[in-house]
Amino acid sequence: MTAPHLVIIKQRYTASGGAERFVERTLRALSEHTLNLTLISRQWQAKEGYSFIPCTPFYIGRTWRDWSFHRGACNTLKSLQADLVQSHERTPCCDVYRAGDGVHKVWLAQRQNISGYWARLATQLDPYHRYTLLAERRLFQSTHLKAVICNSKMVKQEIITHFDTHPDKIHVIYNGFDEQHYNTGLREQHRTPIRQRHGIPENACVFLFVGSGYQRKGLTATLKAFASLPSNAHLIVVGKDKQLKHYQSIVTPRIHYIGPVDDVKPYYGCADAFILPTLYDPFANAVLEAMACGLPVITSNKCGAVDIIEQGENGFICDALDTKNITQAMQTLLDPEHRQRIGQAGLKRVQGFTLNAMSEQLLNLYQQLLTSNHSSIEARNV
Repeated sequence: MTAPHLVIIKQRYTASGGAERFVERTLRALSEHTLNLTLISRQWQAKEGYSFIPCTPFYIGRTWRDWSFHRGACNTLKSLQADLVQSHERTPCCDVYRAGDGVHKVWLAQRQNISGYWARLATQLDPYHRYTLLAERRLFQSTHLKAVICNSKMVKQEIITHFDTHPDKIHVIYNGFDEQHYNTGLREQHRTPIRQRHGIPENACVFLFVGSGYQRKGLTATLKAFASLPSNAHLIVVGKDKQLKHYQSIVTPRIHYIGPVDDVKPYYGCADAFILPTLYDPFANAVLEAMACGLPVITSNKCGAVDIIEQGENGFICDALDTKNITQAMQTLLDPEHRQRIGQAGLKRVQGFTLNAMSEQLLNLYQQLLTSNHSSIEARNV
């Protein structure tokens, strides 16, 4: 029998983007199963195991960009014989929506907490946010929509609250990490070379921040908390931001702005602890990767990773704007014994969050959704 045809929609690829890395890993994991995979995207670093269909309608500005891609992707589907369509964008023509960006309305509410009057007014009038809110509502009201995939219980509850979606329609499937690439072996391989490259002493306590869009990811709170730490503490910031050059122009011997990188693994190997007090993040891949590398983590109560963190046992949870508690957590992790204990507990907690486990859960969901006249998807070991 012909293998079921799964079409995945994701607008674009950025090497430093967590969502893009998730899709790439998902495609790699699913390609090991009896599935016919097709990806619709504006641009992608195409790999073997699936077909790639470019969808590149003209646009000016991000509102037109998203609208034209949503429209173009839906038109592209008309020529495909897809058994199931999974979108990572707010496209109304999908069967399955993965809410990897969470709920836009919740993010805007969180953003207001750090915005002044004029910034809040500009957000309310911004056509991009108005369009995104409308597209999100149309998506959840679509008769095509059969299932929603969330990567945290936090996002599931937000969707239920704001869109009155039936809980049975929402499935929590956590992200998976690649055990071969993210593990404690990175420390031995990269700790000394990376520290030497950036002039960091071997005995320094290095905190790692990984995230693109510094405001959203909580760099301001991180810098305020870090300012209270002793001279043996260093901070490495990895990720892109519009103000990156401004940050890099401020010469601070203990803060190292790396910018976007294609491979963040060496920095996990270099670090002693991980910090991401994000304003809003459905489930930061970087938190999962850091825990898989044995790093103790500090994140916020608006990050979906709170599902797997027990306060003070395998990590720390703080309000994104509570600099005092963030500072206290960082100070606790200056102690090597605390770092070791919490990091090992975190490593143990994420052992089941593998790509294979994620793909098996996705396949089980697809089997439930496929129509009875199609063959079931037979999984093979990854």
